[in-house]
Amino acid sequence: MNRRRRIYEGKAKILYEGPEPGTLIQHFKDDATAFNKKKHDIIDGKGVLNNRISEFVFNHLNEMGIPTHFLRRLNMREQLIREVEIIPLEVVVRNVAAGSLSKRLGIEEGTQLPRSIIEFYYKNDELDDPMVTEEHITAFGWANPQEIDDIMALAIRVNDFLSGLFLGVGIRLVDFKIECGRLWEGDMMRIVVADEISPDSCRLWDIETEEKLDKDRFRRDLGGMLEAYQDVARRLGILNDNERPLNGGPRLVQ
Repeated sequence: MNRRRRIYEGKAKILYEGPEPGTLIQHFKDDATAFNKKKHDIIDGKGVLNNRISEFVFNHLNEMGIPTHFLRRLNMREQLIREVEIIPLEVVVRNVAAGSLSKRLGIEEGTQLPRSIIEFYYKNDELDDPMVTEEHITAFGWANPQEIDDIMALAIRVNDFLSGLFLGVGIRLVDFKIECGRLWEGDMMRIVVADEISPDSCRLWDIETEEKLDKDRFRRDLGGMLEAYQDVARRLGILNDNERPLNGGPRLVQ
């Protein structure tokens, strides 16, 4: 068997050369990181859960006509995706005050925002992903004004879908992060949603108890990170209710 060519390795995923031109294989690792890898651990089974949850979300986005890089899941840890030119921005949509927004503006966590807020952060670990404005983005050529408009439109549509999806299973979508990329099809280019959408990239709170069901359990040393991710997967119908996953990782609905 030929060794696959590794294209890129990030904190939580590895990209390999795909089986066809214009495709990549996205592999989900069990690494849990926070504060740009200043905090790091291995959580057995996390990558499996994130792969399946992200697959579930991206399949729905594709069905709704929201363009993404996702093609199909290959196995428990890997997805086949389209190769895109990643725009070096993290796009954060906030519905409820939490995390850095609460610290910056002195707003109590859990406060419902007057409207959803979109923020941009420059993807650079060495600089701790600084927050940037549209002026920075266009001045440094990371994206042009039309691309920014397209990114914001995608972010709003994804927010609308995710808010309804999680509300239906008793979860409050506090905020989330997406990345976008340029998908080239001949001479035509369009902006698509890329990376992943999972409890690693969303803040998810139980509506009744406000229990955190996301990576804040790791960031804040709350414990129970894998169990929280399993809870999200169960509510979405990905993980069987009657299964109690062991250390070998969760058993997921095929």
